[in-house]
Amino acid sequence: MSSPDITGILETSKDLDRLRREQDEILQEINKLHKKLQSGREKSGIKMAGAPEMVEKPTDSSLSKLRALYYQARDLSENEVSVSNQLLAQLDALLPSAPAPGQQRRRIDGSEQKKKRMKTDSDISRPSPSIRNQLEVAASLKGEQVAARVTPDDADKDEWFVVKVIHFDRDAREFEVLDEEPGDDEESSGQRKYKLPMSHIIPFPKRNDTNGVPDFPNGRQVLAVYPGTTALYKATVVNPHRKRKTDDYVLEFDDDEEDGSLPQRVVPFHKVVALPEGHRQ
Repeated sequence: MSSPDITGILETSKDLDRLRREQDEILQEINKLHKKLQSGREKSGIKMAGAPEMVEKPTDSSLSKLRALYYQARDLSENEVSVSNQLLAQLDALLPSAPAPGQQRRRIDGSEQKKKRMKTDSDISRPSPSIRNQLEVAASLKGEQVAARVTPDDADKDEWFVVKVIHFDRDAREFEVLDEEPGDDEESSGQRKYKLPMSHIIPFPKRNDTNGVPDFPNGRQVLAVYPGTTALYKATVVNPHRKRKTDDYVLEFDDDEEDGSLPQRVVPFHKVVALPEGHRQ
């Protein structure tokens, strides 16, 4: 094991520890704001279950601060994944470099025992800070409209609709959502309910809070609600990419050709989200 290899692993480990400490600090701030909002609603005589509903008040900056903390928590979680993958790559490059005779079996057995320990009840009962942050965000979406992929993972293409969150099961990490306006081609004309994993849900930006809304650049591909519908389709941001007076995006939707060209359509910023990785159309 060379000194440069050890140095790189130690530095990466320090970065990972730092990210986890920062996530714990952000989570504490989020929990403080949740308690503050809950206390305010209870004083007003409003019964509240779980995380606070996101009801914006013009004179209250708590929700804006909470939103900013959610963005920080998301960024820290993504950074933790990236640094963890970097550390795994460094270890993979180092460990197989010089296995001594007779040690290969023992190393594999040790890995299997480690996997078994990772799956014990005590570990499962204590989710990592990044998972806790994701669960807090998910719980706060009750009653909100979100973008939901209603097709299974093995479907030929992805279908996204605007739905309302009815309930979030923290143990199963699963959303129960309601499609309030199913299309004419649905088998049933009534509203439809779905149970979907967290990976199938994308929150919309808040319409009354433009702080922190992504300013997608010209040419960026996004997922947006097609005007006049409750369905989301792949689209491309065109110039000008955002109208400052109205905070709307100007988009060109795929397969929306008219007279040989794609028309430019204006979509409110709170109906536009980043295109999910691996989107199938």
